[in-house]
Amino acid sequence: MNILAVNDDGITAPGLLALVTALARRHAVRVAAPATEQSAMGHGITFLTPLRADPAAVEGAVEAWAVSGTPADCIKLAVGNLLDTRPDLVVSGVNLGANLGMNLHYSGTVAAAREAALMGIPAMAVSLHGWDGVYFDAAARVAVDMMADFPAWDLPCGVFLNLNVPDLPADRMRGVAICRQDNQFPPDRDTYKMRMDPRRRPYYWLDAQPPLADVDPEHDVGAMAADMVTVTPLTCDMTHYESLRILREQMPAVSARYGGGMAPPAGSGPRSGGRSDAARADGTKEEAA
Repeated sequence: MNILAVNDDGITAPGLLALVTALARRHAVRVAAPATEQSAMGHGITFLTPLRADPAAVEGAVEAWAVSGTPADCIKLAVGNLLDTRPDLVVSGVNLGANLGMNLHYSGTVAAAREAALMGIPAMAVSLHGWDGVYFDAAARVAVDMMADFPAWDLPCGVFLNLNVPDLPADRMRGVAICRQDNQFPPDRDTYKMRMDPRRRPYYWLDAQPPLADVDPEHDVGAMAADMVTVTPLTCDMTHYESLRILREQMPAVSARYGGGMAPPAGSGPRSGGRSDAARADGTKEEAA
């Protein structure tokens, strides 16, 4: 396959090198990655300043570019301008630090895969749990093993995979959990430490995240706490269909004041991958996001 590799830790990051090395044994790999670290940039794109894409050397890659933008920029620029052919698959990672639960909203790694999915390209985000980064090679091998079943994924347009791997050797991992995103947001999750600069002015630095709680293994956070590889299908469609149905039932009077009825008719859903209008991109009809 022709694979485009990207990340948010930057083009010199060891996780990207491990990923490219593993992929290049079987595939033609091209790289478009940020020139500098872009962690937690989310799905931001650059439009107030120009982008530059400088040729770079990444061992194992057929071609590589260091892009002066965000992970989403890298996908847009590579697919639209840098590559001669459209990639068969986009793989984003291997990120230093897991992307689980609510972190998915901030992750540049996940955003790159999402951007590819928005373009109709199959995509997978790959992250390594923790901050030590010992077993990048093991995480990359897990990603390659996942790709062996790539033809069977049959993901609808707008759906992509989020893969998280424990920072452990393969023989200490405790299986693979196909699980949902944890949607809990602990009130004390994000705290900032106040410090003083040399001129006695305060500044604030986001504190390290607490250890994973031993929670429901049906969720990605709980499965990772049990040292399992987690695989979660994610959708680009952010509509909450149960609330959509309720609002259509409860707001006809409001709509009438503004010149019309409720359109489209209740019960319609997203159009994705040839599925019926009533089916969500993730295969359900009215499941909470």
